[in-house]
Amino acid sequence: MTAFSPTRRGFLAGGAALIIGAHLPMGNKMAAKAATGPVDLNAFVRIGEDNTVTVIVKHIEFGQGPFTGFATLVAEELDADWSQMRAEHAPADTATYQNFAFGIQGTGASTAVRNAFTQMRQAGAAARAMLVDAAAREWGVSADEITVANGVISHTGSGKTAQFGELVAAASESTPPAEPKLKDPAEFNLIGKEEIRRLDSAIKTTGEAQFTLDVYRDGMLTVVVAHSPWINGKVASVDSSAALAVDGVEKVEQIPTGVAVYARNTYSALKGRDALLIDWDLSEAETRSAEEQLEEVATAARDGEGVVADTYGDLNAAFENAAQVIEAEYRLPFLAHAPLEALDGVIENRGDAVEIWMGSQMQSVDQMVTSDIFGIPLENVEINTLLGGGSFGRRAQYDGQFAQELAHVAKAGGEGTYKLVWTRSDDIQGGYYRPQVVHRHRAALDETGRIIGWFNKFATESIMGGSAFEAVIQNGVDPFSIEGSIHKPYDFGAFEARWVRTDSKVPHLWWRSVGHSHNAFANEVFLDEVLQGQGKDPVQGRLELLGDKSPRDRRVLERVAEMANWRGVQGADGKAFGVALHPSYDAHFAYIAEVSEVDGEPRVHKVWVAADVGIAVNPDVVKAQIEGGLGYGLSAALFNEITFAEDGRVEQENFDTYRLLRINEMPEVEIDLAVNTEKPGGIGEAGTPPIAPAVSNAWRILKGEPVRRLPLVRV
Repeated sequence: MTAFSPTRRGFLAGGAALIIGAHLPMGNKMAAKAATGPVDLNAFVRIGEDNTVTVIVKHIEFGQGPFTGFATLVAEELDADWSQMRAEHAPADTATYQNFAFGIQGTGASTAVRNAFTQMRQAGAAARAMLVDAAAREWGVSADEITVANGVISHTGSGKTAQFGELVAAASESTPPAEPKLKDPAEFNLIGKEEIRRLDSAIKTTGEAQFTLDVYRDGMLTVVVAHSPWINGKVASVDSSAALAVDGVEKVEQIPTGVAVYARNTYSALKGRDALLIDWDLSEAETRSAEEQLEEVATAARDGEGVVADTYGDLNAAFENAAQVIEAEYRLPFLAHAPLEALDGVIENRGDAVEIWMGSQMQSVDQMVTSDIFGIPLENVEINTLLGGGSFGRRAQYDGQFAQELAHVAKAGGEGTYKLVWTRSDDIQGGYYRPQVVHRHRAALDETGRIIGWFNKFATESIMGGSAFEAVIQNGVDPFSIEGSIHKPYDFGAFEARWVRTDSKVPHLWWRSVGHSHNAFANEVFLDEVLQGQGKDPVQGRLELLGDKSPRDRRVLERVAEMANWRGVQGADGKAFGVALHPSYDAHFAYIAEVSEVDGEPRVHKVWVAADVGIAVNPDVVKAQIEGGLGYGLSAALFNEITFAEDGRVEQENFDTYRLLRINEMPEVEIDLAVNTEKPGGIGEAGTPPIAPAVSNAWRILKGEPVRRLPLVRV
């Protein structure tokens, strides 16, 4: 990881404001609340004469909390008062704002706080040192005698005090320290405190927050695109005469992804799209049903050789010497991301430059593809990142899918401003899904019923294959496809995980928790079947397999059993309890779910969660992320599935057919966070994987038959 690297240029003062960061005005209401005074170039912290401290956040805020998290890290080392903290998105600038985990500017893989934990603290500590140096010079005292607390700089001997804003001009003349001193965790005043309020809650509650749909520009046209109902279908011919006759429709243009309708408002654009007569070329389209495609994946899992993702011990000897071998197959469907805010963006085509407003999750990619399509230099593409209404991976397209279409719309439309809007149906039928997966498991047991060998072979499409990031595939292994199947916390004696790569015409994308989402389900459900098949308690059986191999996993499992007052899988009043353990993103989770059957469907009443996420910068945000990830994973476990009809068309269109968990279906969630000084783990995704196996394991107890396929309820 690259350390914070202060430079003189990076600490230029903007006259009335101390700039420790890059800033470009975003034109949104949140930015308008920032410090007054000139703005200048580069990095992470801006302090205004009005004492506001604005943190420039390199990651998109779409509900996961980087605005609050990054501001907490800066405020902690700056010794600012929380009331003076602000946050805004950074501009697209890969060199300054790269995610150290990716090497580009982007948000994903639960890396935000993990990759910037030290960097943001250093930015805050450097700012503090410059303010102290300024005070020392102004007051003629030693910097060692100056203290800072709650946004006030003080010198006890002289009795002098100052607010940050009073010293920013003088601080701009200070040289930033090369290695700013950071606090010991024992000195933290803000990090780890429950009472820190989120910076984005108030504006989202009042409606003041600005999302892309709120952006209006003079002369702007609204655009919708008619896409092929079949994956990979192309436009053969189009008759746009009826569309052009719709009041408000200005023009119709064919672009690489379909037919774009430009109108003076959204209603006219949609009416115009409905009036288009399009013949689709299906020569390269996927026209098979989802079941046919899944059978192909299952065949690959059964017959394919694949590549070894992880192995230890003598697996052949384990199975040759086994007293019993148990095997099973598990199938998982295509999944859509279904963020509440469907994709949208505004672009202004100025001929030799463009400006974009959108919830960009990978600014570097979006900037690059736009530059290529327009044939203009990268620096002529300005991106204003706006708040996003969820993502779960959808906004982080490795090929800049939406940015490409936005650029094509603007290029075909000519100079002007365009708002491209995808409807819910466009998004759910957009065809970028978590791929289908089929797992095959085999366990070797000795005469006492102890597991002595474990083999997991699974088939699925490569997440990174065919993308600009294919270089991460080493020795044939895509780390994003196999994550969660490797480095298991249990000691199986002998172990092998093997991955068979499949191909599909259906475009794929990472989905919340990526490989962990399916690997946790298949592994933890099969383990539960094996343990209970031998008459073992699922908690005790897991603890025996953990041994001393993974103390943090052992502690969360013991803790969750204590929280739930674990007495076994069978509860009273027709309820059952399911357990699951799964570490991911440097975080460790154990779940116990209480489930009953209501009207033939699983009803999850309560989930106990024991989590060790290292230092929880904002415990309240962490708990909210766990609850959100749990609910999202529960939707998928119970209801979610993208299917293709017999003619190959996607059957789901909106939340009536792609059913999300209703608020009255959300279980009570009790969370216990371990308190320690381990490095922060990722939290945006880690709460999702354990819920499907925990609920499935309870459902098996209730129904008396194995759960070998998701979702549990077919809508």
